[in-house]
Amino acid sequence: MRMARLAERKGWALARISGSHHVYVKAGRIERVVIPVHGNQTLKLGLQRSLMKIIPVSEDEL
Repeated sequence: MRMARLAERKGWALARISGSHHVYVKAGRIERVVIPVHGNQTLKLGLQRSLMKIIPVSEDEL
């Protein structure tokens, strides 16, 4: 859930929710960001780093 809040602060808008996956879009960008929200579970490290590059988010912001 923390990554979803960070994405919203960086200008990404929630386009839709498909099950437990929140899909974000941003004007002027082709990519979509899909963030799985499974209760209080943390994201796996590889997914988290990939999302950090796309959004972009630094380690300090986490």
